[in-house]
Amino acid sequence: MKIILVNKFHYLKGGSETYYFGLAEGLKALGHEVHFFAMEGSENVPCEDSDLFVSAKDYNGPTSLSQKVTAATSLIYSKEARDKFQALCERVHPDVVHMNLVHRQITLSILDAPYLKQHRVPVLFTSHDYILVCPNYVMLDGSGAVCDACLGGHFSNCLKRKCVKGSTAKSGMGMLEADYLKLHRSYSKIDCIVVPSQFMRNKLLEGGFPTQQVVYMQNFAKQEILDNAVDGTDRTDRDDPYLLFFGRLSSEKGVDILVEAFINALPSLPDNLRLVIAGDGPERQSIEDRIAAAGPEASGRIELVGFQSGADMRRYTERATLAIASSRWRENMPYSIVEAFALGTPVIGTDIGGIPELVDDGRTGLLCEPGDVDSLSQAILRGAALVKDRDAYAAMQANCRSYVLDRCSQDKYMNDLVALYRELIDSKKGN
Repeated sequence: MKIILVNKFHYLKGGSETYYFGLAEGLKALGHEVHFFAMEGSENVPCEDSDLFVSAKDYNGPTSLSQKVTAATSLIYSKEARDKFQALCERVHPDVVHMNLVHRQITLSILDAPYLKQHRVPVLFTSHDYILVCPNYVMLDGSGAVCDACLGGHFSNCLKRKCVKGSTAKSGMGMLEADYLKLHRSYSKIDCIVVPSQFMRNKLLEGGFPTQQVVYMQNFAKQEILDNAVDGTDRTDRDDPYLLFFGRLSSEKGVDILVEAFINALPSLPDNLRLVIAGDGPERQSIEDRIAAAGPEASGRIELVGFQSGADMRRYTERATLAIASSRWRENMPYSIVEAFALGTPVIGTDIGGIPELVDDGRTGLLCEPGDVDSLSQAILRGAALVKDRDAYAAMQANCRSYVLDRCSQDKYMNDLVALYRELIDSKKGN
């Protein structure tokens, strides 16, 4: 089978790229031929298809008025992407197209490549966020509050609430894109939408997508992560214990709430328990300022270690007492939680989106209310007490590893996905 995987970024940028490259690895292991369509970029992994990648676009930088007009048009529909994708299809003759992140830089214009209709090629889309029902893609409004206002196609709310980066212009562009895709029934050209959480599936159905179009398939873990779960060695650092947050330091991740919660809990925590924050992002300076303002005890027990990856990130995770997912937004299935589980690190998570589908309170971790400092403080205190009970903590570690081994098999996911591909091919071609 020949498969074209589509994603705007062709380098390991985040969770969606972890999935994208993991798909390629798994499909190739089963003997399938995989090709790529993405955006040009100096960080890209070398690729034989890169001559047909679309021009790089950045909608976040400073632009002139004429550039903004051009950007607004290409954000909604890219003729360049459509034509280059058509050329790739003519070169490859795909059996299936599987899209990931495509909005704005690539756009759904590629669905109008004539080859797809002429040869009845099925198209899948893995939804990594809520862009299908929310122009801001995280279902938070301009004030950072959880928001359902656009569900059902009421996209003018995005502009009214300045949901995209608090900007009238960018929110207007997001609204126009969503309205255009709705008017032109672009999503009806997608044969199957794969979602990684039941919560996301319910939101898409609530937003008007047909039941039969949206398929739940929990994301897989790569073999190296599964191997960590099999290992089972407890490497928790009990001499220098710490809680760990790792991820982007941005508002939707709730790191500010975490810092406040930890500071509030300090008087009741063991004297040697620290908070380690691994990551970088736009909130870093404000987080550093808050820690400094809290005084020397907070400064001495909260450490920002910057962006970490590979073996360094693994060491931080496997030695942590608990990992923390403090998100305000409705995350679908965070890879960070699965990676922590595989290393035997239970997770304190907010009860929002797909997080409670992973974090089972008292079994694989502890839950707290999103955006609630007191609730997170109490969860931290509960976690600190749990760790003192060696047997209870060891049982929770075992549950975490079992979850990964039972639910996150890459082999099973790939076999199920290929079966879905074949089903769609047969249905599309009338077999």
